[in-house]
Amino acid sequence: MLKYTLRRLLGMIPMLFLISIVVFTLAKLMPGDSLSGEIDPNNTDPTYIAEMREQLGYNDPLYKQYFRWINDFAHGDFGKSVRYKIPASDIILERLPNTVFLGITSILITYLCAFAMGTFAGRKPYTIGDHFIGGANYLGLALPSFVAGVFAIYIFAFYLGWFPSNGSVDISVPEGTLGWWASRFHHVLLPALVLGLLSTANYTQFLRNDIIENSRKDFVRTARAKGTPESKIYNQHIMRNSIIPLITFLGFDIVAIVGGAIITETIFTYPGIGQLFLSSVTTRDYSVLMTLTMMFSFLTLFGNLVADILYGIVDPRIRMD
Repeated sequence: MLKYTLRRLLGMIPMLFLISIVVFTLAKLMPGDSLSGEIDPNNTDPTYIAEMREQLGYNDPLYKQYFRWINDFAHGDFGKSVRYKIPASDIILERLPNTVFLGITSILITYLCAFAMGTFAGRKPYTIGDHFIGGANYLGLALPSFVAGVFAIYIFAFYLGWFPSNGSVDISVPEGTLGWWASRFHHVLLPALVLGLLSTANYTQFLRNDIIENSRKDFVRTARAKGTPESKIYNQHIMRNSIIPLITFLGFDIVAIVGGAIITETIFTYPGIGQLFLSSVTTRDYSVLMTLTMMFSFLTLFGNLVADILYGIVDPRIRMD
C-alpha cells in the first residue's frame, strides 16, 4: 500500500506540470491582462505604462513568463490579487474556512440522507416508499442547483424567514462566542441543504441498487441456508459490499469540500472559494484564478488517490501492489 501511494504521488508531478502549462496558456489567451491592477490608475502617461509593462515582465517571451510564474508558485508565492490588492494566498485562506464549513455540512447531510433512504429502498424494493424515494431522486437529478437555490431563498428566507438569504455570519455578533458559531451554522444551513440534498440522489440510487444486487448473490443464499441470522447477513455481507461505491465517492468529495459549489455560493452570496473563483474570472484576477485552478487540479488528483486507497481497504479482493 505504501509503495502504491508513493508511486501515485510521484505520478502527480508530471500531471500537475502539464496542467500548469494549460492553466497558464488559458490565462494568457483571456482578453486583457492584469497590468492595470498593478500600476497607478491615476497615471495615464504612455511612457509610464510602457516602462511598468517592461519592468513587470509583460514584454518577456511567454516561456520566460511561465517559468517565472511556476518558480514563484513552487516557492509559495502565488502573486498579488489585482482586485483586493493583497497576496492571493491571503484572500484564499480568508475564504477557505467558509467553504470547508459549507462542504463538510453538505456532505454530512448527503451521507445521512442517502444512507437512510438508500437502506430503506434497498431492503424494501418496489414498495410505495421505494417508489417515493425514487421519484424524489429523479427530481433531485433533474433540478439544477441554481433553480433550487433561488426557490430555497424565496421560500425559506424571504417568505418564511427561517434562514438568512446571504452572508456567512451576523456581523453584529462578537467573534468566537457561542452566538457567533450559532450564527455561522444558521447562515450555512440553507445552502448546505440545497447542495447536500441535490447530491443525495446519486448516492441513494447507488446504495439502493447495490443492496438489491448483493442480496441476490450466491454468498447471501449460502449464509441463509446455513441459518445465519438475517441481521448478521445484512450487516456483514450485504451492507459491507454495498457501501463500496459510497467510499469511492468520498475521495471525490475532497474536491467538493474545498471547491465548494460555485453556483450555490454565488446565489447565496456566501463568501467562499467558489464565489471567489467566479469573481476572479469576471474581474480577470489572474493570480487568484490560476492559484485556485491549480489547487482544484491537485485536489482532484489527490481525491482520486484517496478513493482508490479507500476502495482497497473496504474491498479485500483489491490489492494495491
